[in-house]
Amino acid sequence: MKKNKSQRVFEANTMPFLFFLVVFAVVTLILKYYYLAAAEAAAIIALVVYSVINRGIKRKALKAYIESVTYDAETAKNNTLLNFPLPIVVFRLNDSRIVWGNEMFFSIIGLSGLRTDTSVAELIPEFSGKWLIEGKTQCPALLEFNGRKYQICGNIVRSAKDDDNQSFMGIAYFIDVTDYDDIRNEYELSRPVAAVITIDNYDELMKNQPERTRNDLRDAIGDRLSQWGEDKDCILIRFDRDRYLMVFEERNMPDIIAEKFQLLSEAHEVVNPGGIHATLSIGIGRDAEGLSEALSFASLASDMALSRGGDQAVIKNRFNFEFFGGRKAENGTRTKVRSRVMANALDSLIQDASQVLVMGHRFSDMDSIGSAVAVCCIARKNKVKVHIVADTEKTLAKPLVNLLKKTAEYKDVFVSAQDAILAADSKTLLVVVDTNRPEQVEDLRLLQSCNKVAVIDHHRRAATYIDDADLSYIEPSASSTCELMTEMLEVALDEPKLLKYEAEAIMAGIILDTKSFTLRTNDRTFDAAAFLRRAGADTVDVKKLMQNGMEQTVEKYRVLQGAKLYRSFAIAIPDEPQTRIVAAQAADELLNVAGVDASMVMYPNSEGGVFVSARSIGDVNVQLIMESLGGGGNRAAAAAQIDNVSLEEATKRLYTAIDEYMDS
Repeated sequence: MKKNKSQRVFEANTMPFLFFLVVFAVVTLILKYYYLAAAEAAAIIALVVYSVINRGIKRKALKAYIESVTYDAETAKNNTLLNFPLPIVVFRLNDSRIVWGNEMFFSIIGLSGLRTDTSVAELIPEFSGKWLIEGKTQCPALLEFNGRKYQICGNIVRSAKDDDNQSFMGIAYFIDVTDYDDIRNEYELSRPVAAVITIDNYDELMKNQPERTRNDLRDAIGDRLSQWGEDKDCILIRFDRDRYLMVFEERNMPDIIAEKFQLLSEAHEVVNPGGIHATLSIGIGRDAEGLSEALSFASLASDMALSRGGDQAVIKNRFNFEFFGGRKAENGTRTKVRSRVMANALDSLIQDASQVLVMGHRFSDMDSIGSAVAVCCIARKNKVKVHIVADTEKTLAKPLVNLLKKTAEYKDVFVSAQDAILAADSKTLLVVVDTNRPEQVEDLRLLQSCNKVAVIDHHRRAATYIDDADLSYIEPSASSTCELMTEMLEVALDEPKLLKYEAEAIMAGIILDTKSFTLRTNDRTFDAAAFLRRAGADTVDVKKLMQNGMEQTVEKYRVLQGAKLYRSFAIAIPDEPQTRIVAAQAADELLNVAGVDASMVMYPNSEGGVFVSARSIGDVNVQLIMESLGGGGNRAAAAAQIDNVSLEEATKRLYTAIDEYMDS
């Protein structure tokens, strides 16, 4: 409605108008216009009375309007809570006692009417308001109740009964997400999983067998695969003479893991007339974006299982590997043909390189230095400059390094990692020996700075490995890296060009890892030793390289005095830091105790962690135990370094790892 002029005048501040009216009345009175002044005074009084009355009326109207708006807002708020489309409950945080809840909340519980004489926890035992106290507005886990699933959201409010008594209350909203969660779970359970299954000893199994027997063996293995997959609603096809592809859904994986891949044991029941048991390597790809990526993961897992010696299962997901089985000795499937192929490939890489850098693992030992010497021999034949990257102060093969440094050929061969990085160029070839894990190399920066890399190792491949190498020759069935390099030398060297001390350096690596030809040996090991012997290696001189000083010998027996037996393990845990040589030799010595299948020496190091040296002489695979502690190695010799942990805590972890291995 349009307002008139008088309303607009008196709605504004009237003080200036009254002031001027009074001034006019006073002037009129001074000029002696008494009647006019009286009229003006009467008008002023009338205007003041009108303004006061009008202002009072408007104040009452404004108060009534405010009261009306407040009532409407309160009514809307109350109606919103009462008619809220989700179950809602208000409760005290200290004891979860219900202050108020709408009908929908009590209906999901199965109650009729409102109840404030109980707590939320009594009605819903799975409910907890801890997440509200932690400052969260959404419960991190779904609440399952009466066959439904709820996502709970909420917040904290402060309630004041009087000025002196304040309490906090929680408000929780229950959102029914049952259908959504069921769809999500079904999606997760129906995701494709691919498995590549390989008969890893196929050649040995079928060798010298008639075709009919071969067919029977293949059928027997195929039957066991079909039986294993018949309850998994899977697709099984054979796509190569010794390889199968199986595709199934993620819902089957918990049962497969729980049974610990029983298929591995069932395959051992297939035996050829010569007494050779079939063994399988299973590679599984899961958690992939699609079937193509799952198959790629399965192929990587299969390669990993084979590189670790076979007769085991490996699961590859988007982030890492999981290992199952592999407790038996590695299958000796490498052949002279592969050694020749690898030797020619390494020889070609060296010929194309501007220089060769050879790097082993930290705290290099006889096997690491000996295999590096073998690479130097091939580089010298091709007249390519070569250097061995090693920390000569921390090496465990100091007598061998000192011997080599005294010779003309190796006087300037040993360099530090820093010097090697500065000397490396785009055509430099880096040969990594005696390890395949990037975190264990002498210097990770050097590995990352070289474009061409070759890896030669006899340890099982771990979850982390150098996966972008131009040449990768990993054979867990070999006794040592020096054995692999000796076979490559037989091919790469047209005529014997090994110097006497070079042959002895390589022989020292084999003797160290085989414990003087008592562990992990086969005919290939002795063939390699015979080649080195013909090249001039003297076993007496090699023995001298491995002699200890009197102080180390005394310290070793001091460690042995504190050893204890646990199950079939001999375990020594000295309180004082030890050298790695003493610990390794003490672990070797403990294997001489009757009834001992494995030995372990654990000691604190100077860097605030704990080091474990493990050895095995029986069926115990110490590599699996050390891998559970973050280490690695092979089934007969392994180690682990546990950082930032006390000796007491590390001891508990060691015994737990042993129990888990023995009870699995």
